Amino acid sequence: MASAVHSASDLPELAARLRAGELVAFPTETVYGLGADATNSDAVLKIYETKGRPRFNPLIVHVADLAMAERFVSFGPMALKLATFWPGPLTLVLPKRQEAGLSDLVTAGLDTVGIRIPNHPLALELIRSTDRPLAAPSANRSGKLSPTTAAQVERSFAGLVPVLEGGASEAGVESTILAVEGDLVTQLRAGALPRDEIEAAIGRSVAVARHDAAIASPGMLASHYAPNATLRLDAEHAEPGETWLGFGPGPAGPNLSPGGDLREAARNLFSMLHQLDERATRIAVAPIPRRGLGEAINDRLKRAAAPRG
Repeated sequence: MASAVHSASDLPELAARLRAGELVAFPTETVYGLGADATNSDAVLKIYETKGRPRFNPLIVHVADLAMAERFVSFGPMALKLATFWPGPLTLVLPKRQEAGLSDLVTAGLDTVGIRIPNHPLALELIRSTDRPLAAPSANRSGKLSPTTAAQVERSFAGLVPVLEGGASEAGVESTILAVEGDLVTQLRAGALPRDEIEAAIGRSVAVARHDAAIASPGMLASHYAPNATLRLDAEHAEPGETWLGFGPGPAGPNLSPGGDLREAARNLFSMLHQLDERATRIAVAPIPRRGLGEAINDRLKRAAAPRG
């Protein structure tokens, strides 16, 4: 079987596929995304069908610049201040412009939409070449580990989805998601942009959505980002039958960051879980601080360890 992985030289062909209503997986600085034309309901439906994704779980729209974003959502002063983090790993949930032509399947029936500008040159070039906003959740089967390499995407979909090769994702966890209502900012999902950095930039605190809040963005399902193996969190050591995943100084073996660097740990999280999932049925994960990027890492681990319904 021919490889589904494509190089940058194939970008015009991949853009044409997207305009024709097909799916294309592409790199971002967070994880690889499974892209479709966000104005084409038939194309967006293919995302849900290919991932096996619940229809009530909204999708993030990726655009190339602020002017493009303003065609689809309304920005107030606070939202514009937050948009200074773009391009970058921040998704803003904002009021949808009704005349913008986004598919209702993107928003799962909500009157808001999550939107961001990815910080990856090939992602931006693909969006510009397609001349469409791209709806793009992570390029994996629904609920499973997010992919940080093109090879992981190819394996997840058995080579059936073309993938634009863009190297390993720099951040390794998904974007932070903020809902913005006037001056009120609420974090719906912890992610690659730490909450304390956001608070420092806007000069005010950011609320955190309750764990049982209504689903208003991706990444809010209780069980998500799950490997096949079961996870035991905040473990001090591996019990018989468990494989150890460390953080900081400790026993030999796979370690998210031997030096205790949270950015390195975030970058390695999904790739190491992918590797361990190939040979382990139970994984014991060392405690990880909850400060800064640790908030996003612990969020992903908690959802990965949650009971699967």
